[in-house]
Amino acid sequence: MSDMDQICPIEQALMQDGYARLSGAAMFHRLDIAEPDWAAFAHSWNDLGPDLYMADGGRYRRRRHAAFALDQGRFARKPHQPHYQSRDYNPLNGDVQRWFDPVQDATIGNPVTQSIFAFCAENFDPTASGNWHVEIHQFRIEAKPGENGRPTPEGMHRDGVDHVLVMLVERRNVREGVTRIGAPDGTALGEFTLTDPADTMLIDDHRILHGVTKIHPVDPAAPAWRDALVVTFVAAA
Repeated sequence: MSDMDQICPIEQALMQDGYARLSGAAMFHRLDIAEPDWAAFAHSWNDLGPDLYMADGGRYRRRRHAAFALDQGRFARKPHQPHYQSRDYNPLNGDVQRWFDPVQDATIGNPVTQSIFAFCAENFDPTASGNWHVEIHQFRIEAKPGENGRPTPEGMHRDGVDHVLVMLVERRNVREGVTRIGAPDGTALGEFTLTDPADTMLIDDHRILHGVTKIHPVDPAAPAWRDALVVTFVAAA
């Protein structure tokens, strides 16, 4: 059993450290993920639209986005809406309403996505009594000759929410992409690399800064990317 699998219970890790990690193998087991469902889930990352809002001029990021209401344990999809962060949390792309292609209905209905929703609700709202605004983001960061991919071009940051789940979906022909964890005052708390499908971390966004280093292609002549799912929870007003 790896060190990642031994970080349990999740609630204890979140309380003690402000973040928790689970290996892909642990997540596949915990979520009872079937291989065909995962294959369809991961395949949906091949149909993401370009992120046209990158203030650094980059064209290395593709994404889809959707918003939900979680009320006493029940998820309901909201009408499609822009993603917004203030510059306090995203100095590069903040203070702009960013419209992305919606997450496809088939992806939302996939048992993997539904299991991830249930897992987030279990760990972020264990009493099922809260009222939350939930957003999900599909990200593909591409590394190309002459343009390295930047998973977090804003650097070490908070998302400006309450809770965050980050799950690796695929690394294809890339190196680096190291996840770094820090305290709000900038003190480094550690680093690690999500390498396997479904490697996951959960973050208390009030206590933890996070960022991911650039990715570079191993073989510059071949396609290279890092696919990830991000789910955020913020208490609804």
